[in-house]
Amino acid sequence: MGKISILIGGEAGQGSRKAGLLLGKILLNWGWQVFIYDDYQSLIRGGHNFSLIKASPKNPLAADLSLDLLLALDKKTVELHREKLKEKGVLVYNTSKISDVRQGLGLPLERWVREAGGILLMENVALIGAAAKILGISWETVEKVIKEEFGKEIEEKNLKVANLAFSSCKTLLKIPKLNLHRQILLNGNEAISLGLIKAGLETYFAYPMTPTSGILHFLAEKQKEASLKVFQLESEIGVVNAALGASFAGSRVAVGTSGGGFALMTEGLSFAAQAEIPLLIVEGQRTAPATGVPTYTAQSDLFFTLHAGHGDFLRFLIAPGDGQEAAFWAGEALNLAWEYQTPVILLVDKQICESTFTVEGGIFSRIKPRKPLLASTSSDYLRYKNTPSGISPLAFPGEKGKVVKVNGYEHDEKGLTVEEAELVQKMQEKRLKKFQKMREAVEKLPAVNIGGKKNSQIALIVWGSVKGTALEVAERRGLRLVQPVILQPFPEKQMKKALEGVKKVIVTENNALGQLGEILPRYGIKVDSKILKYDGRPFWTKELDEKLGNIGN
Repeated sequence: MGKISILIGGEAGQGSRKAGLLLGKILLNWGWQVFIYDDYQSLIRGGHNFSLIKASPKNPLAADLSLDLLLALDKKTVELHREKLKEKGVLVYNTSKISDVRQGLGLPLERWVREAGGILLMENVALIGAAAKILGISWETVEKVIKEEFGKEIEEKNLKVANLAFSSCKTLLKIPKLNLHRQILLNGNEAISLGLIKAGLETYFAYPMTPTSGILHFLAEKQKEASLKVFQLESEIGVVNAALGASFAGSRVAVGTSGGGFALMTEGLSFAAQAEIPLLIVEGQRTAPATGVPTYTAQSDLFFTLHAGHGDFLRFLIAPGDGQEAAFWAGEALNLAWEYQTPVILLVDKQICESTFTVEGGIFSRIKPRKPLLASTSSDYLRYKNTPSGISPLAFPGEKGKVVKVNGYEHDEKGLTVEEAELVQKMQEKRLKKFQKMREAVEKLPAVNIGGKKNSQIALIVWGSVKGTALEVAERRGLRLVQPVILQPFPEKQMKKALEGVKKVIVTENNALGQLGEILPRYGIKVDSKILKYDGRPFWTKELDEKLGNIGN
């Protein structure tokens, strides 16, 4: 079996998401690489939640709705997803909630929980124990994962529940044990957090906002271990202003938000550019304007993040396409903010933030903090010294013999407010020199990825989370995949090289306006067609395959 697709679903409160993660970790320990997409509503109880797990010997980066195994904690899961089962797919359902299902394997999950002395929520663990046996995974693997996941006070009962289910089932879809080394499962928020820590993050500010709230929670748990300070403030305005103050004082900071929160931060963004204060903003996109559909995904903030803020300034805008890229580029983004004393936006979305990826453990050894340009010991300090690169040496308040004056007004090299035409132009040109260096830096970074059939004359251009689905489809169809990761400054040279020999360009995006497709012509890239999706869900592999029609076949 080359790959396997599993869906586990239930009501909010039944633990389907935790069950999906458990099964993903069991599969990882069985040697398979794993991707998990979590679909949930803005509800504490009721509704319908599900986790879609794809496992393969080769790292999967997208979900597949053609199911080999459907695990149903409630009746709605059966009703909504049964038609997605393959011809030889297996339906497993909870008989304590469902009684009238034909052609499926009914399991008494509640009875097993009671026999083990557990609580009703443990039905999800029983279902996972059964699934492991159905897939031919050893009990030792299940036991190892449960012991790692649960504290000792509840580990024993969970093990009993899982073992009862495991022992009561038969193997129906046997998958072989594979060899896998140095791989870990992380959701995108965890990957971003660890990338930031490895790059020297010292302080994190946020107001909770899906889908980046997970960064706040994860970093808060790691405060002592990673020597961090983590603050939840009263609003996004408070967040960005506190971050600017901390950065001015010399602390490597980051903030996290979504589109609505980022809207409140835009004045702070402009201040950071004018005052040349390092600032990293993680912006997690979600569906629709305003509050929209807060627990679903989109790629609709590209225009906004490219142009947010008033006045003439550029920023680094970076859009990683999977968990591994999220880890690396989070660290790189923090370094770039400090090297160029400028705002950097890490543009992600719900699909990146909350999906779970197989990540190479070695990726974190590639991330190290880089030192910014620091002022010498001389007391004759100019905060905005007009250097050949436009980058001024940094000093921080409290350094002996230095007056550090930061100013959001136009200012001279000392930081004193100016309005004279000659000085205003001179300082704007000073910052433009820095932006030119940013453009040069982009071309030295791995700013564009190429996948699929690299000499194909048909190119799929994608950005961000569409990468996973598009890569799988491109490989199957023999198409060239081109993924710009840095979107500002735009990597013109790398894109030109990536598209050599291409005669047809198709842009695929999770938004209604085809935003990247509107930007590409500015750089001489002709877009022949667009494939867009904007219902809050990511592209499924079969769906994108069908939308491409006969192209490449």
